[in-house]
Amino acid sequence: MTPEFWQGKRVLLTGHTGFKGSWMSLWLQSLGAELHGFALSPLSSPSLFETAGLMHGMCSEIGDIRDYDHVLRVVQDFQPEIVIHMAAQPLVRYSYRHPIETYATNVMGTVHLLEATRQVGSAKVIVNITTDKCYENREWVWGYREDEPMGGHDPYSSSKACAELVSSAYRRSFLQEAGISLATVRAGNVIGGGDWAEDRLVPDMLRAFEKGLPVVIRNPLSTRPWQHVLEPLSGYLDLAERLWHEPLAFAEGWNFGPKDEDAKPVEWIVSKLCDKWGSGASWRLDDAAQPHEAGFLKLDISKARHLLGWGPRWSLEQALEKIVSWHKAWLAGEDMRQLCLQQIHEYQKTPIKY
Repeated sequence: MTPEFWQGKRVLLTGHTGFKGSWMSLWLQSLGAELHGFALSPLSSPSLFETAGLMHGMCSEIGDIRDYDHVLRVVQDFQPEIVIHMAAQPLVRYSYRHPIETYATNVMGTVHLLEATRQVGSAKVIVNITTDKCYENREWVWGYREDEPMGGHDPYSSSKACAELVSSAYRRSFLQEAGISLATVRAGNVIGGGDWAEDRLVPDMLRAFEKGLPVVIRNPLSTRPWQHVLEPLSGYLDLAERLWHEPLAFAEGWNFGPKDEDAKPVEWIVSKLCDKWGSGASWRLDDAAQPHEAGFLKLDISKARHLLGWGPRWSLEQALEKIVSWHKAWLAGEDMRQLCLQQIHEYQKTPIKY
C-alpha cells in the first residue's frame, strides 16, 4: 500500500471494535486516514479496541448495522470517500443458536450500508469483507477460486454467501453506473494477538494456557487456511487503492488466503501453539456431538498474486510466534498499542513470499 494515498482520506470502517476491525483501525490511523468507525460496543472484555487505545486517533461511533436510519445518518454526516465493511456476526457455532440475528446482521446489514452509500453518493470505493466459508464446500483438496458457486451449510456461512450475492446485485444494478467501485474479499481463518472471542481455536487455547488447563478441541482433523490477521488486511488496503485508480478492472470478488502449505489441520495448530507457549500447555479431545462444520477448506490466491501483486509475508509458524509473544506481552502489562504498531511495521518490512 502507498502511505501517501491514505493520508487524509475519509474512511468509514464498520465493525471497527472487533478483532479484525481493531487491527484495521490502527493500521489506517498509522497511515494518516481520517477514520470514522461504526460498530457495536466491543463484544469481549478485554478487547483489542480498548487494550490498544484505538478510540484515540479516530471518531468511534457505537451503533447497530441493522439500524438503517442510523447507518444512513453516519454516511450522510461523514461523507466517506472509502467504505470498508467489516461489521458482522462472525461465529459459526453462534449462528446455529442465533440464526435470525446472524442473517439480519450479515445480509440486511450489508444491504443497509450499500443502500446508504448509494443514496449519499460521496464514496468512490467500497470493500465488503465476507469469508472463505461463503463458497459451497465440496470438501475437495484444492483451493476455491473466486468464480466458484456460493453456498454454506450453517447460517453463518450461508449468510456470508448471501452478502456476496447482495453485493453483486448492488454492483450491477446501482453502483457501477453511479461510479462507485465495490469489491468483496474472502480471507482464511484469521488469527493474531488481541482476539478474545468465544468459540475460536486460538483464543480458547490462550485462555486455557493462562489458567494451566488443557484446552478442549472439537475437530482436530479439520483443515483450514490459517493466516495472521495482517495478511488479509494488507490485501484489503492494496485492493482499495487499485479500486480507486482502476475501478472497472478490480470491482469483483477476491481471495486473500495463505500459501497452500499453511492450510493445516487443527491438531497441527494445537501442537505447535502448545510447544511455543511452553510449560503448562496441553489439550484434550471433546468427544461430545458437535454441530456441522466444514472438514476441509482452502483458498486459491492465484488471482490476487497475478493481478494485484499481493502475497503472504508471514508463514503460519511465524504467525503463531507473533501471537504468543503478543499475548505474553499483554499479560506482562506492556503497551499493546505500540506492540501492535511494531508488528505492523515488521510485517510491512517482510518480503512477499511467492
